[in-house]
Amino acid sequence: MTDFNFFSTFWMIFSFSFLVALTGSMAPGPLFTYTIIKSVQAKKRGYLMGLWIIIGHALLEMVIIIFLLLGFSFVLQNIIVVRSIGIVGGLILISFGASIIRDVYRGSVSTSFLDSAQSSEEKSTIPKQKGIRNPVIGGIVVSMANPYWWVWWATIGFAFILQFDISFRQWPKLIAFFLGHEAGDLIWYLFVSTLAFLGLRHLNKKVYYGILILCGIFMILFGIYMGVSPFFKGG
Repeated sequence: MTDFNFFSTFWMIFSFSFLVALTGSMAPGPLFTYTIIKSVQAKKRGYLMGLWIIIGHALLEMVIIIFLLLGFSFVLQNIIVVRSIGIVGGLILISFGASIIRDVYRGSVSTSFLDSAQSSEEKSTIPKQKGIRNPVIGGIVVSMANPYWWVWWATIGFAFILQFDISFRQWPKLIAFFLGHEAGDLIWYLFVSTLAFLGLRHLNKKVYYGILILCGIFMILFGIYMGVSPFFKGG
């Protein structure tokens, strides 16, 4: 009976955490756009970009869960902290979006994957800078740049922890919560990266450039929104 209760509680927390994370991750945001960009720019195995990006994302979430359990949730609920994160994060996303558009206009974006016949011709034009190059680090930086990610953990995430009595002492619940949450993120972003890698790679160069510019504009607008919107909320 004890074993049955253990596994039923484990899978209940895992399932709820999975569904909440999956629902949240499906909403378009900077991490979604970053995943598409990195997937289509990859020469090979771009379908795995979602995995590497979520590994970085998960490492950051592991840290924030630990801090929440140690009692630091009040820090993330402070309006000054939220506004500071919004400004810094917004500037990072604006910079990233601008760098994408700049590289497109400079012609420094490699398109060798769009036409294998041109691969040898374009090897020398592969840019040294493609935004945040390492997808694991990118998963961390882009997540940190989103103030609403911090707010989500300070509110919904922390409420989930309290509701299910998750703590270091209740480590099976903690593991179920963490694994469920990351599984929800992983499944969606693997789907996105696979779709982007296998589908968008068959576009012609102009359409590909157009998509990159739209992604860059989205990142800039999202960065502006994140930097400004916290100031319209009460302290």
